[in-house]
Amino acid sequence: MSYSFYTHSTAIKDMDSNKGELELLPQIRTRNRNISNIDPVNMLSSIDTGSFEQGVGSNPGPWASNLLLDCAKAIMEKEMGKVQQLLWMLNELASPYGDCEQRVAAYFLQALFCKMMETGPSCHKTLCAAVERNCCFDSMRKMILKFQEASPWTTFGHVAANSAILEAFDGENCLHIVDMSTTLCTQWPMLLESLATRNDGTPNLRLTTVILRGMSNCNSVMKEIGQRMEKFARLMGVPFEFSVVYKEEDEELDLTRIELRPDEVLAVNCVYSLQRLKHKDSLLSALRNMNPKIVTVVEEEVDLESGDFYERFCECHRFFSLCFVSLEESFGRTSNERLMLEREMGRSLVNILACPDNCEHREKSSQWAVRFDGAGFEPWPFSDDAVDDVRALLKRYKEGWGLNTVNSHALFLTWKGQAAVWASAWKPK
Repeated sequence: MSYSFYTHSTAIKDMDSNKGELELLPQIRTRNRNISNIDPVNMLSSIDTGSFEQGVGSNPGPWASNLLLDCAKAIMEKEMGKVQQLLWMLNELASPYGDCEQRVAAYFLQALFCKMMETGPSCHKTLCAAVERNCCFDSMRKMILKFQEASPWTTFGHVAANSAILEAFDGENCLHIVDMSTTLCTQWPMLLESLATRNDGTPNLRLTTVILRGMSNCNSVMKEIGQRMEKFARLMGVPFEFSVVYKEEDEELDLTRIELRPDEVLAVNCVYSLQRLKHKDSLLSALRNMNPKIVTVVEEEVDLESGDFYERFCECHRFFSLCFVSLEESFGRTSNERLMLEREMGRSLVNILACPDNCEHREKSSQWAVRFDGAGFEPWPFSDDAVDDVRALLKRYKEGWGLNTVNSHALFLTWKGQAAVWASAWKPK
């Protein structure tokens, strides 16, 4: 969640301020009825509707999944008549304000329609611009904090990464964290508290935040965040420096712009950020050249790089359906924060499914493990204390969240048994 989609650096001010995001949906009804004269009765005879008919009755079933998967397969096989029929059916049943099935259908429908009409890049640009126009630090901060209260999707990674970083910093006095994340420094108050109570004295901490994608008022937002961080560090009694490095939209990330000091111990923290970078191996090589003591990584457990369109769609549907269901059980139906998070997922879906040059390149933990090994890193195992910290965190949330520790190189946050997010730590070989 990618916002990743779940902590995208922009937010909307209220539930109604961004209705334009879904105004493409009525166009499906108009265009499809103009393209072909569809008979809803005959339409059903050409589609496998067994579980669909069960789903629209008194006992809701996975009707959205069946229609969406059929539609994606028809798009790949260029069965345009069937595609139009399925899109029309989905548009009649979907709603971004309905139950979970209707919401999944609505946002996937938008992405599939853009895929069929080849309007993905322009649609994604329009959706992002709509959010930029309504960017507000207060609503953005409120959304992130509400989400962290309701779901461990981001706090899981924060606790796991902080535990590993604190272990790496044990006994060191001059610390430097390079923070390549999308969570707007919400990770660091917990770490500052831990440093302030350290038995061997309070160290100096320097935090360099790397902004990987910009927003219209990025400078003012980061200035506000920096001031809040400095104020909190003073309250904790931790000597603290804060700086920001910006990556321009059309340039590669240049890590040589980050100031490194010989007397400092370096940690690099990557939370929901690596998936947005194209040249992963070159980035990891650059990280290795910085000689960090530890690199912490938190990403979502999904592979959207492998297979043909239908295989990628199935994996995308599996993962994002998990995200929608977890939100359904964490927020009320009318929650403004839930709507904001779902709209962020909607933008990601358009980008992933309908944009040939999409900017999200998500891979699973096993794929990243191969990349880190090839770049000259080896796993930094999570200690028993770190695992206990994560378990204690999950007890604060609703039932359904779990922790999987069977993998040697990562911890996995699970939702009802399905891996959702993973955290790992690495050190130079």
